[in-house]
Amino acid sequence: MRLPREEEAGGGMGPSVIYMIVGVSAFILIVLLAVFRNNDKKSGGSEYLQEVQRQQQEAVQEEQLAIQEEEAAPKLRAEDLDFWDMYPEEEEVPEEEKKPAESVSKNPYTEKAEKEKEKDREVERQKEEEERNDPATDGKHTLITNRDGSEEWVLISPYLKKNTFDFTNMEDKAGLKRYMENGRKTSYVGVDISKHTGKIYFPSLKAAGVDYVMIRLGSRGYSTGQITLDENFKENIEGAIEAQLDVGVYFYSQAISQDEAIQEANFVVQNLEPYRGKVKYPIAFNMGFVSNDKSRIEGLSREDKTAVTVSFLEGVKAAGYVPMVYGDKEWLLKEVDLTKLQDFDVWLSQEEDIPDYPYLYSMWQYDTDGVLNGIDGGADLNICFVGYSER
Repeated sequence: MRLPREEEAGGGMGPSVIYMIVGVSAFILIVLLAVFRNNDKKSGGSEYLQEVQRQQQEAVQEEQLAIQEEEAAPKLRAEDLDFWDMYPEEEEVPEEEKKPAESVSKNPYTEKAEKEKEKDREVERQKEEEERNDPATDGKHTLITNRDGSEEWVLISPYLKKNTFDFTNMEDKAGLKRYMENGRKTSYVGVDISKHTGKIYFPSLKAAGVDYVMIRLGSRGYSTGQITLDENFKENIEGAIEAQLDVGVYFYSQAISQDEAIQEANFVVQNLEPYRGKVKYPIAFNMGFVSNDKSRIEGLSREDKTAVTVSFLEGVKAAGYVPMVYGDKEWLLKEVDLTKLQDFDVWLSQEEDIPDYPYLYSMWQYDTDGVLNGIDGGADLNICFVGYSER
């Protein structure tokens, strides 16, 4: 049996208790939620740090890989780059030509000194230009002495054959010149003779070392125009042949036309007929002016003299002889056109130790007053570079 308040007191809860339970439960729930959120934050931060570390490691690996590739690649130099060829190389300017930067105000003494230096440099430049254009040193000209004594520089033609003689190979023996190659004589000793030479002892010439003689066959008068045979021609050619000397001949011309030149050539050929098989050296054409007088050829032009020369030489060649043109340096370079005489041998007259005639020649008359056994008085001495008798 229960007392009247027993059931109410023991069997139910009042509102205050319920509120307290609810409040405690809510507090516990709030605490748990806070704990869970804190754990979530810690977990999220750890993943973020891991991601950052991973990206840093990947960046380091990529950088190391790039370094390895760069070291393995071939090294380029500045000169390997094509764009350097776009710019011309700068020439180094001499120190004396470098001008100092202009200042606001110049010292009058310094300015005067600079002008003097510039003037000196200009003089030096002009001097260098003159030296480059000096015909005496440019290698393109040769000096000739005209018959009036004046001197003249003449341009050397690039189209004519040049002589290639090395005059260090030349030697003199008893007054006679010889050209030596590898210790062997490759030239021939000669003299030219006429009635003006006087009495000649041909065996003595042979003993003196003479190999050949050039004999004047005849001449045309420089005023009369008459053709005559040299007074000593027959005696000279027969004496030379008997002494077993090789012989050639020359004719002194004053022809003023091609017809006269052909007439002279025929005259020579006719007078050589008895000795045809004995004449091994050339037949030379000698045309020239006369000292202290006027000659028939004074009025001829260069072209006229060339045409006359060619006519004579062609006539001789047609007869089976070797034609040759004789002349000194002035005659050959100024009075005839050598470009039209290239097919003929040249006999040069120049009394020098070393001739400076620039073109090819076969024979050289180097002395007109030499001393030689077999000739009384002065002898005309020659050297020949071609073995005509051996052809």
